[in-house]
Amino acid sequence: MAAPTLYDARFSPTERRAKDAVWQVLCADFFQRYVAPDSTIVDLGAGFCEFINHIRAREKWAVETDARVRELAAPGVRVHSGPAHDLGWLPPSSVDVVFASNVFEHFSSKDHVLAALREGHRVLRPGGRFLVLQPNIRFAYREYWDFLDHHLPFSDRAMVEALEITGFRVVEVRPRFLPYTTKGALPSWPALVKLYLRLPILHRMLGKQMFLVGVRP
Repeated sequence: MAAPTLYDARFSPTERRAKDAVWQVLCADFFQRYVAPDSTIVDLGAGFCEFINHIRAREKWAVETDARVRELAAPGVRVHSGPAHDLGWLPPSSVDVVFASNVFEHFSSKDHVLAALREGHRVLRPGGRFLVLQPNIRFAYREYWDFLDHHLPFSDRAMVEALEITGFRVVEVRPRFLPYTTKGALPSWPALVKLYLRLPILHRMLGKQMFLVGVRP
């Protein structure tokens, strides 16, 4: 029997189904407002494909180093196996939205993070959006290092700097948005996830992940 991967050990099949249900609501009730149905979107570090499978778009790309992502991507989702900081396979100004969720903390260096942002800037059309969902070290400093694959800490302030120096105009910053992990405070029942999204006071109480939107001028 093959040894379990880190994510096989971290999330049971039941927890993965619960995460997928949470992402279905997050996409429909929040993230879809940033993604037009006729757009092209690239999901950096797509993981289990919870976001890219549920978001509506004309052309959808999942970028992931683990080739097994092909087994997880829904029909119609295109897959590219490779690092998130190398989008050389995409032509310039060919994408409407780049999405990165819980990705940059796994990078080995900040230079690679800046390279990923520059690549995102290159492939986005003018007016295109780079969406970043990321643990915020300012509020998750106690539990941030509980995960073996976390290498780099970022705050919302540092992420604003990174977006700005790579050419983006930052138009939205939510220092506190989602709880740190789906294993934590965010309920997995769709109705309660919907309620959480509609009550900003809960974001201020429980949110330890930031959300930012950078626009390519």
